[in-house]
Amino acid sequence: MYNAICAFLLVLASPFLLALSFGRKYKVLLNDELGNSRISSENSRIPSKNQPKNSILARFFLLNNPALKPCDFYFHACSLGEVSTIEPFVKALQKEAKSVRITVCTATGYARAREFCDEVAFLPFECFLPFWLKECKTLVVFEAELWLNLFACAKKQGAKVILLNARLSQSSLPKYRRFLRYYKTLFSYCDLVLAQSESDAKRLEILGAKNLKVLGNVKSALLPRPSKKLSSNYEHIIVLASSHEGEEKGILEFLRLKKGEQLIIAPRHPQRFSAVCELVRGWAEKNNYSSQCFSKNTDLKAQVVVMDSLGELINIYAIADVVILAGSFSAGIGGHNPFEPASFNCGIISGAFFHNQKVLYSKVKGIKIAGDFRAAALLAHEKFSSQITQSCDFNDILEQIKG
Repeated sequence: MYNAICAFLLVLASPFLLALSFGRKYKVLLNDELGNSRISSENSRIPSKNQPKNSILARFFLLNNPALKPCDFYFHACSLGEVSTIEPFVKALQKEAKSVRITVCTATGYARAREFCDEVAFLPFECFLPFWLKECKTLVVFEAELWLNLFACAKKQGAKVILLNARLSQSSLPKYRRFLRYYKTLFSYCDLVLAQSESDAKRLEILGAKNLKVLGNVKSALLPRPSKKLSSNYEHIIVLASSHEGEEKGILEFLRLKKGEQLIIAPRHPQRFSAVCELVRGWAEKNNYSSQCFSKNTDLKAQVVVMDSLGELINIYAIADVVILAGSFSAGIGGHNPFEPASFNCGIISGAFFHNQKVLYSKVKGIKIAGDFRAAALLAHEKFSSQITQSCDFNDILEQIKG
């Protein structure tokens, strides 16, 4: 019955999905399309011309999205940030000659996963999974990707099923409880739930989760290192990091750079790079600041720089003084990972909406919360730092995955 309902819903939604697929955010950008991408088509599992070009067409219509081969470990993570988090675990298993496969939901997640794994695909919609999914010894699902058929099909094929870095905010719990039967069924196929906190574990238990262990947030287990050394001659570097639509405009409305200050803006999604470059160019001209896009000039000499290249944010954090951590100035996103800038002792400014990152925020000392864009812009001129006070153990988590 569940598969029939999913198939019916897919038929109904198909015209909308096809129209949506023309959006830039769903296009898979590889090699020269990203300019500085580290993806190598030589390491691809399929020829470049047959690689998926669009996340919606791959997920909902299986276009250029063949089933992955049977494997030892199968990881599923939604998008770029989550994929980056599982990378060290995948590499550790690969060093032990274990076969690893990855599925994702977004185009940016696919591009990121291809950098360190040969076998990558988009996770198909639920009604396709019973015949698409191949056998694996262990399925590891990251955070809140609670797809019933993913759990059920893997378990029926004999896999050990793990929910890694599991979280559920208090504000989201009532919404999940409306579908309690669905989640109780899903968790009946889950062998191990590794929760971020005791509070998350208690809320997940309400939904039917069993065999819960609290190991902390996986994102704190192994902090990323810069891939290259960047340099800037400015005395005070302000970074607007992982910004979403409306956040750049909100900050720029109130921010006026002083002598010796530099602003670097790193949009969260690559499909917005061009629009942000145009916005910043106009703002810089109006205020007599020099500006540049990093993809065209990497010397960081301009007073305002748009980081329109993927894979550079950690390198920017390494030279930053203050980071305005975006995704936290409106209720719909829930914040981003503060551990990355905190690992370089950057001063961190956040909006008030970080409900998806509360556990990580509680482990970082010195984050300043700004009630609005004006407050954030004023704080950006200050010199202060943040420090990580607690992190979890990478090897402990890896042992749990290996069983």
